[in-house]
Amino acid sequence: MAEEISYATVVFKNGVQPPKAEKKEDDTVYATVQVATLPSKTPTDVEAAAESRYFYLLLVSLVILCVLLVTCIAAIISICVLMANRAETFSAALSNLTLVKQQLIMERNLLENQTEKLLRDIDNLNWTLGIILKHDTFPVNEFCPDKQCQPCRKQWIHFQEKCYWFDERPPSWKTWDQSQRLCKDKCADLVVIDSQQEQEFIGLHTKEYYTRNHGYWMGLRKNDEGKLLWVDGRNVTLGFWSKDSDRSEPCVSFIPVENITANWRTRSCSMQNKFICETAVLIRTSVH
Repeated sequence: MAEEISYATVVFKNGVQPPKAEKKEDDTVYATVQVATLPSKTPTDVEAAAESRYFYLLLVSLVILCVLLVTCIAAIISICVLMANRAETFSAALSNLTLVKQQLIMERNLLENQTEKLLRDIDNLNWTLGIILKHDTFPVNEFCPDKQCQPCRKQWIHFQEKCYWFDERPPSWKTWDQSQRLCKDKCADLVVIDSQQEQEFIGLHTKEYYTRNHGYWMGLRKNDEGKLLWVDGRNVTLGFWSKDSDRSEPCVSFIPVENITANWRTRSCSMQNKFICETAVLIRTSVH
């Protein structure tokens, strides 16, 4: 489609005549300009259908995106709820495990205490069996009157896992050797003093008799080399000697009339005195 071009004729009025025009005109002639305009396009049916299809696809895509978004949100919510439920379940299970652990610890401590007690009981029973086996004929009636066994036999005094017999019979005093032999007959020995508490205990259960020089034989005497030893073979590491004791004689006696913590004196072993026997208890009340 060819464009139409219009030309304009312009007449100048300035007193100069153009060379080819001889006619004079007094009026001004205005040029008439015609402008060619392009024809406007109208959408065709194909373009309209394409635009409609594009809009439909866009709408469908938005709907699908919305559905996917809602689905994702629902899935996230479901997962959060599930995780919360599992967290609560895990917390409850953890609490239960903690309670079970505490209960197991308590039961373990109880078992340890029971085991410790059983071991003490076994040790004490072995101790009792050892004491019984020291006797050729165990004096049941003396240790277990009315079928109730006691730490010490009748007429013996119990003190700190030991039993003591203080010879207080009518005058039948004995030499040191005779006294030790009588103690042996009772599965005992003349007393061995190991502490100040034991020394004071003996002092509370002895008393003056006959003369001030008489006392109670203890299990301490000199050996063949002149060294003082206890009847169990131990050296003397603790002594409660009288201040004026010369320690010239071989056997040692406990003099009750003197200071309770300074009353050991040596005597001739042939001198006749009372005596003190000592032995281990039949039943121990504790384990050291």
